[in-house]
Amino acid sequence: MGSRPRFIDDLSRAASDAPGPNSFTPLSDDALLDAYSRTVIGALERVQQAVAFISVERRLPGAAPGRERGARGGTGSGFIFTPDGYLLTNSHVVHGATHIQVTLADGARFDADLVGDDPGSDLAVLRIGSPEPLPHVELGESSKLRVGQIAIAVGNPLGLAQTVTTGVVSALGRSLRSNSGRMIYDVIQTDAALNPGNSGGPLINSAGQVVGVNTAIIPGAQSICFATAIDTAKWVIMQIFAHGRVRRAYIGVAGTTTPLSRRVQRYFGLSAQSGVHVMEIVKGSPAAAGGLRTDDNIVAIDSQPVQDVDALQRTLDASRIDKPVNVTVLRGAQRLELTLTPVEQAS
Repeated sequence: MGSRPRFIDDLSRAASDAPGPNSFTPLSDDALLDAYSRTVIGALERVQQAVAFISVERRLPGAAPGRERGARGGTGSGFIFTPDGYLLTNSHVVHGATHIQVTLADGARFDADLVGDDPGSDLAVLRIGSPEPLPHVELGESSKLRVGQIAIAVGNPLGLAQTVTTGVVSALGRSLRSNSGRMIYDVIQTDAALNPGNSGGPLINSAGQVVGVNTAIIPGAQSICFATAIDTAKWVIMQIFAHGRVRRAYIGVAGTTTPLSRRVQRYFGLSAQSGVHVMEIVKGSPAAAGGLRTDDNIVAIDSQPVQDVDALQRTLDASRIDKPVNVTVLRGAQRLELTLTPVEQAS
C-alpha cells in the first residue's frame, strides 16, 4: 500500500494542536471590532457633536401673524461648520420659515437666524449664538472622491435624532433638479440610506470630513440617494457671506458635459478634455443675442477652460453680470469666439 496522503497528516496535526473544549478565551469587544467598524466609529466621533436637529415653523396661507394655530411645522438636519455657530442645511428645510430652532447632540437648544438661502442649490446657511466655541465639522474636498469610497450619512430621519447609515459613493457628477427648478450639478450618488429628515445632514468620508450635504432620495427606489457636493456648498457659503444670497450671471443655455476626443483637442489646441454641449437656448437670452446655437460646444469663457457644466456655472459668477464675456465654442470644424453679456439670474 502507498503512503498516506500528505493532506491527511496535515489535518491530523491541526486537530492535535486545536484548543480543547475548556480552553476557549473570549475576545474583548475592542478586539472584535473589524477595520470597517473602527473606521465608521472614528469618523462618526469627529462629527457627531456638530450635527443638529432643525425644527421650523411656517405660517399657513391666510393665517394671521402671531397665531400659533396658523403655524405648520417641519424638521430636518444640519451641521455646524464654524466654531462661532454657522450651520449648513438644505434650503427646502428652512425656506419660508417664520421660526427656526436648532437642537444639538448634547440637548442644547438655540433659536437660529437665517443668514442666506439659495433654492437654486438647495442650500442655506444659519447662525446660532453661543458664548462658547461650538463643536464643528471639517469640510473635505468632494473633487477627490472616488466611486466605491465609504460614505457615512448622519442626520435625523423621521425625527429619530443622531441616526447613522453607511454605504459607498455609488456615482459622481450626477445632476439633480432643485425645488426651484434649477439643475444642481456635480451631485454625489450614494447608497447610504436616507429618509425624510436626513435633508441637510452631512455625508462624510472615512476621515470624518464632510464631502456632501444630504439632499434627496428617489421615492420608491432602493438605495439611490443624493448629496450636494461640498465643493459646491463652499462656493455657495462664500456667496452668502459676501452678498446674503447667491448672485449668478445668466446666459440662458441648458447643456451637458461632453468629452472631447484627442483629435479634437490637438486640432484646436485645447488643454481641456471636455466641454459643455449646448442642448437648449432660451429665446431672448444673452446666449441667443450673442449667436450661440444648439449643438455648439462651449470650451472656454474669457480664455478660462470650461470642462463641465459645473465649471460653466462657477465661471458665471456675480463678477460677470452686465459685463461682456468672450465665449469660445466649437461648431463643427470651426472654432468661434462669440461675445455675450450675461445678466443677473432671477432669484
